[in-house]
Order: sequence, then C-alpha cells, then structure tokens
Amino acid sequence: MNPIRLRDFIKDKNGWYYAVAAYDNDSRIGSVLRYIPDNSGDRVDSAGTRYRKVDFEEAYQIISRAHPDWSDLVHRVPQSEVSSVLKPDERFEDIMASHSRVSKLVKALHLPPCSFGVTGSLLCGLGSVSSDIDGVVYGDAFRYAQKQLVQSIKEGSIEELSDELWNTVYKKRNPDTSYEEFILHEKRKLNRGQVDGTYFDLLYTRAYQDLPGFKMEKGEILGKKTIEAMVTDDRFVFDSPAIYEINHPEISRVLSFTHTYTGQAFTGELIEARGVIEQHGKEKWLVVGTTREAKGEHIRSLSLLEQAG
Repeated sequence: MNPIRLRDFIKDKNGWYYAVAAYDNDSRIGSVLRYIPDNSGDRVDSAGTRYRKVDFEEAYQIISRAHPDWSDLVHRVPQSEVSSVLKPDERFEDIMASHSRVSKLVKALHLPPCSFGVTGSLLCGLGSVSSDIDGVVYGDAFRYAQKQLVQSIKEGSIEELSDELWNTVYKKRNPDTSYEEFILHEKRKLNRGQVDGTYFDLLYTRAYQDLPGFKMEKGEILGKKTIEAMVTDDRFVFDSPAIYEINHPEISRVLSFTHTYTGQAFTGELIEARGVIEQHGKEKWLVVGTTREAKGEHIRSLSLLEQAG
C-alpha cells in the first residue's frame, strides 16, 4: 500500500473515522477524529449505521478520555488499531460516478489521472448530493488546478462564491483580520468555488514523490513575536502546515497550522507574521495557529496590501 498521507482518512476498530493530519505516519498515524457512530446521528453509511460529526474540541476530549495514550499535537492512532485506510485518489472514481457535481468539477479542471481526489464526508460514505466537496489536488497539479479554476469561472462552468457565502466563510474562520483584508487574500488563492450551487474547495497534498513531508514535532517555545520578512520559497504554502521559507536574521521559516493562513503570500512578497517562536535544532521557526482560531496570530502579505492601496 502507498504511504498514508495528509487528507487520507482512517477507520479504527470501533468504527470511528479520522482525518489524517500529518505525513509522519510510520508507526502511529497523526490524525483528528471526525465521525463517530451515534444512533441519533444525521449521517448514515451504506450499511445503515448512523454517524455524527464531532467538532475539533470535542474530538480532543473524546480521545483524551478513551485513548489518553493517543493524545498529542494530533491523535496518534496505532497502525494496529486501523481497520481500513481511505485514500481520496483511489476512491475517487466511485465518488464521481455517484456525485454529478464532483464529476462536473473534475471535467472543468481537466486534471491528469491520479492528481485529484475527494476527502471528507464523501470519502467516508457519509455525505449526500448536497454535501460540500473537499477536493484534494496532489503535488504540482495544484497550481495547474488554480489556473483551470480561473478559466472555468470565465467559461461559466464553475461559479464564484457569492458575497453571502464569503461572509459565511469569514465568520467560520473568525480571523484576526478585517473582512476586507481577509477577502483580499482569499480571492487570489483560487481554491474555492461553487458547482451548481454546491461549495467546494481545493486542498493541496504532497505527491508521493514529494514525501517525506513535514514531521509534526513541537519545539521549545521561546515566546511570541511579530516579524516582517521576505518570502523566498512558496512551494509548500498551501500544504499543512503551510511552510513559508523567509529571509530573516533570526527566523528561518514561518509555519501556519490553520487553513486561514495557507497561501497568504508568495515568493518575493514582504509579509508580516505574528505567532509563537519555536526552537528546532539550530533553527527558530515562527508558528501561526497554535490555537484553533489563532487569536492574536496572523500572516498578512504587506506587498498585497500595498498593491491594493
């Protein structure tokens, strides 16, 4: 089997579904609990079992009670406890065959084989025809998908988000920035849209040839700081964590563990970043997203803001 990687799902022996949230998964899989069986749940799988979705905070509470030895930065599920691995790219054909809007999205993006998949509830068989589409694009195909998205919107096969939906996204993210600044950064990411009124996003994951990915380890905390720096490498700014290599006398990279600040800036742009400094070997990293909503933490492109006037 191919390595377990970011945005795959796993199912444990209790029937619980976890979203894989890490790349270092050799012995214990770094993931976050997402769906659990519940007789009053509003989702039903093909066997008739009812499930419900658990939010971030509850997921950590459940794991701390049921499996305290799995508690870490993410939930570390032993390989021996996994009953099945669900891969977006490998189950993609089945999802597309039963979901016309996924099929329409794929045709609009013209992506090469094995470069696209669908994660989330649809991957787990717990979605419906109206479910949001959590698209996964692998490796270099992601930048191609962004260009195709622009073209598809021009042609009318893909719809832009309405102002109402952008407001919903902003409230859900609840960032430490104004709505105007949030929208300015978000719209140029080219990773959201609608297909026949159904919301979708495009999520980056490393191709197998780009592995191993980031190893999720917490460094020694040195305190909070705000810095300005030039981005020197944007290859993995849509990854999780998003990695911004920078030119700075003290900090070598900025990492974002919140989706809000992925793809915020690109090579050659000046950024302002506020987060927690961690020591990793001889390097210091600035980490954004040390809490779920990243209050008091942010990444903004000063170059973009200046350009916008």
